[in-house]
Amino acid sequence: MHKVIDLKVLYFGTPVVLIGSRNEDGSANLAPISSAWWLGQSCMLGLGNASQTSANLRREGECVLNLPSSAQVDAVDALALLTANPNISEMRREQGYRHERRKFEAAGMTELAGELVRAPRAAECPVQLECRLEAATPLAGNERCTAFEVKVVRAHVEEQLIVPGSGHYVDPVGWDPLIMKFCEFFGDGRRLAPSRLAEGWQMPGRLPGRLPGRTPAATAV
Repeated sequence: MHKVIDLKVLYFGTPVVLIGSRNEDGSANLAPISSAWWLGQSCMLGLGNASQTSANLRREGECVLNLPSSAQVDAVDALALLTANPNISEMRREQGYRHERRKFEAAGMTELAGELVRAPRAAECPVQLECRLEAATPLAGNERCTAFEVKVVRAHVEEQLIVPGSGHYVDPVGWDPLIMKFCEFFGDGRRLAPSRLAEGWQMPGRLPGRLPGRTPAATAV
């Protein structure tokens, strides 16, 4: 039997993306999001207007979508409550956010140069999509967020993930994306751990527990 409820969160399950972009001083930024979907060679990104990534996208007109596998869950979680924007709202401070410009170092990831865009790639991510901004559309009824449409202009894929002999297709069995569902990480068909976001957003569930056999997340520097 179904029950009518007022859902507070609608994150039913989407892949995590680490958006690489350039700050106004030329330094590299790396930000995790899970509001992303693809159609053809385009991707739609949902971002808060107060984020540094939003400002970088509007100014630079480009980014790199780095797709982590489930093996990078700790690196992603290390970035969860960091922002390169020094102007942090009171609400975000209460959720646990703090200012950090050295995002690649905080995640323990290696910065690589893009080939067609200035935005940085993350070497450890099996898939890296260089993109250019096509459009930025305010969300109806939500003045705090924007939908950014980007076009993929070059794709870098770990060779072992390419279907042998195809040259153009990713092996859906070999590719194990990191998935975010209701502020918890999933991969390889199993629950990995709650995100650090879960506590700040006051999500119910099996918190704050980490699953047996997992090492603590990397500490931001």
